Amino acid sequence: MIKKYFRIFTTIFIITLGTVLGASILAGAVVAPTIFHSELFVGSELLSRFQEGLLMTHVFELLAYGVNFLVVIAILYEVVKFKAFESSKWSLGLTFLVVASGLLFSSYYIPQILEMQLAGEAVTSGHIFENVHKASELDFKLFSFSTLGLLILTLRKVLR
Repeated sequence: MIKKYFRIFTTIFIITLGTVLGASILAGAVVAPTIFHSELFVGSELLSRFQEGLLMTHVFELLAYGVNFLVVIAILYEVVKFKAFESSKWSLGLTFLVVASGLLFSSYYIPQILEMQLAGEAVTSGHIFENVHKASELDFKLFSFSTLGLLILTLRKVLR
């Protein structure tokens, strides 16, 4: 009976990993270039760089809900596996990276970028904003790659 519930939980975990990873790739590889280069598709510049940034921040704000959900599911899944003596160093490490980078993204970078945007366009064109933005991009890439690694590791274990 417990194995049946663990199998269901594993399925939910795999679906969550895949969904959040897919949304992350979509946001970074499709939505961001489209928003920041909208003049290529529309023919003229409609929005300022600041306005485009506001739109992109809103997309990542919404994505943060999925990231936080994945963080909770990943912690629960790893705790269950750990208690059943089924954890490995790799799954613990990747889960730590997913949790740490996910929480850093949703609880630190998004609020800090929102606060800077509220201060106005002058603040977002400065070096401090640029550094925060680059750090958030690196963190999000770490989150995405660790999510991919955890997905591959979990799928390998399930498909054996």
